[in-house]
Amino acid sequence: MLEPLKPVSRGARIFLGAAFFIAFFAAWAVATFGGFIDGMFLKDPVYTFKIGWELFTEFNFIRDVGVTIWRVVGGFLLAALLAVPLGIAMGAYKPVEAFLEPFISFARYLPASAFIPLLILWAGVGEAQKLMLIFIGSVFQIVLMVSLVVGSTRRDLVEAAYTLGADSGAIVTRVMLPGAAPQIAETLRLVLGWAWTYVIVAELIGSESGIGHMIMDSQRLLDTGQMIFGIFCIGVIGLISDYIFKWVNQRLYPWAF
Repeated sequence: MLEPLKPVSRGARIFLGAAFFIAFFAAWAVATFGGFIDGMFLKDPVYTFKIGWELFTEFNFIRDVGVTIWRVVGGFLLAALLAVPLGIAMGAYKPVEAFLEPFISFARYLPASAFIPLLILWAGVGEAQKLMLIFIGSVFQIVLMVSLVVGSTRRDLVEAAYTLGADSGAIVTRVMLPGAAPQIAETLRLVLGWAWTYVIVAELIGSESGIGHMIMDSQRLLDTGQMIFGIFCIGVIGLISDYIFKWVNQRLYPWAF
C-alpha cells in the first residue's frame, strides 16, 4: 500500500526505475513492430540503436557528443560564476534585492531562443553564440533561486549569531551560507538540466557539430531513427550528469540528505 512520504529502499528504487524503462521500450517495440505506427514516423528500437552504433563507429558521433557536453558545461559554469554571488547578495541584503529583483524577475521570463537572431548578429554562429545562449537561459534562473534559498535562512539563527557578537560579514559566511549551501547545490543541479534544452536549440541553427546538428541533419533525411537516438543520447548524458551532481552533493553535504 502506498503511504505519503514513506521512503523506499535503494534496491526498490533501482528496480522501480528500471521497470519504467523496460515498460517504455516494450511499448515502443509493440507500437513499431506491431505496425501500429508507420516506420516513416517512428523507427523501431532495434533500427534506432543499430543506426546509433553506426553513428559512433563510422561517423565519429563521439566528437559531436563531446562538443555538446563542452558547450553545456562552459555556458553553465559562466552563468553559475556570476549568478551564485549575485543570488547570495540578493538573499542576504534587502537593498540589493530591491535593486536587482525587478530586472531579474523581468529577464527570467524572456525566452532564451528569442535571443538567437541577436546573438548571431553580435557573436556570429561560432562557439561564443552558443555559450551566450546557454548563459542567458541559465543565469537569471540561478540568481533568483539562490536568492530565495539564502533569504529563507531562519531569523532566530541570525539573531543568535548577532547576540554572540558576529558582524554582518560573519552572518553571511558563518550562518547563511553553510545553511543554504546544500540547497544552492540542488538549485545548480536543476538548472543544469535546463541548460541541456538551450544547447540543443543553439545547435539547431548555424552549427556544424553537436548532437543538435546531427538531429537537424537527420530531419532533412527523414531519418526518425537517428533523431530519436540523438534525443536518447541527450537523456542518457543528462541522467549521468544528474546522478554525478547528486552524488557530489551527498558527499559534500551528507546532513542534508
